[in-house]
Amino acid sequence: MWLDEETFKCIVAHAPLVSIDLIVENGEGKILVGRRKNPPAKGFLFVPGGRIFKNETIEEAFRRITFQELGKEIDAASANFWGVYEHFYKDSFFGDEFSTHYVVLAYKLKVTDSLPLLNSQHSEYLWLRIEELLNRKDVHVYAKAYFRRGQ
Repeated sequence: MWLDEETFKCIVAHAPLVSIDLIVENGEGKILVGRRKNPPAKGFLFVPGGRIFKNETIEEAFRRITFQELGKEIDAASANFWGVYEHFYKDSFFGDEFSTHYVVLAYKLKVTDSLPLLNSQHSEYLWLRIEELLNRKDVHVYAKAYFRRGQ
């Protein structure tokens, strides 16, 4: 369920958001990242994802987010749970007035066919090898954290 702007602003200002991030790997072992158009993390390359809505199951959210972010509805059962992460940003979608806190459920999935990539949240998409992703300054530190597990 989409919230009106004032309600969403109040929630972001006072509570953590729960979201799903998608670590999408293609047949060449490259990871999908998109350049974010909106804060937080505006201008950085980041993995696709989205927040879970109230009264939406994780499975329902996963299917909705994969459709919105990748242009293809995918079941969570076809992905591997990658872990729980926390992301803390000094800004929010509403500017610098308050911070944003995400509790993120990360899932890794492999795709073998091309994706439409229709999302309006990103200005461009790139498929990067993990080494390249880790070495680029324009990939957000939180996106890099998914590939530094156990280091």
